Amino acid sequence: MTDLLLVEDDETQREALTFLLGREGYEVRAAADGAAALAEFAAREPELILLDLMIPLVPGTEVCRRVRLTSDVPIIMLTAKSDEADIVLGLELGADDYVTKPYSTLELLARCRRALRRHRASGAGGGPVPDDAAAVIEVSGVRLDPERHRVWVDGDEVNLPLREFSLLEELMTHAGRVLTRSQLLERVWGADFFGDTKTLDVHVRRIRSRIEADPTSPVRLVTLRGLGYRFEELSG
Repeated sequence: MTDLLLVEDDETQREALTFLLGREGYEVRAAADGAAALAEFAAREPELILLDLMIPLVPGTEVCRRVRLTSDVPIIMLTAKSDEADIVLGLELGADDYVTKPYSTLELLARCRRALRRHRASGAGGGPVPDDAAAVIEVSGVRLDPERHRVWVDGDEVNLPLREFSLLEELMTHAGRVLTRSQLLERVWGADFFGDTKTLDVHVRRIRSRIEADPTSPVRLVTLRGLGYRFEELSG
């Protein structure tokens, strides 16, 4: 599991993020202020830091500065859109990326994955990743490159809009597992989505039209009635 340090003073958001990230396979250590964050960092260096800038005791920008004195661990800042000056300062102090509130679940998870891939590809972070190919997902003849937003099916490139690309990435990342409609809507559309689940079904049909030889009889992206969808791991 990836050791992640979450620094967020809002208890509701901290608990929600801890649950979300834990479900995605992260080992989350949470801190409610800058002093606690620095203590957690000193106790054990994490593989990724999610750092709210507006935190008590020690500001997020100062936490970032102190971490960078000894470590190149990826830091993603969590910030309100009005904190432009702090965003710039945080990036200048060495933060790798930022996500503005309110953010979608999909965006946050994608940025976490991207920060870890880049860090590991640079030769740091404890995991040997020799080149960009390590970031590519390949299942059942479908090859998806999250960094370059490109998809190939049996060697031929196909074009997918952003939402369909993100949905396909989520399904392929969890290939072989059933993902319910509610899980997919929350992860791809965000926890605040209140639309009809038919929206998801429409996007699935569009994906099938690009990746299936016969979209009416899918073998890659299958429906499990009453449950949800699964991206099959086909042999050969």
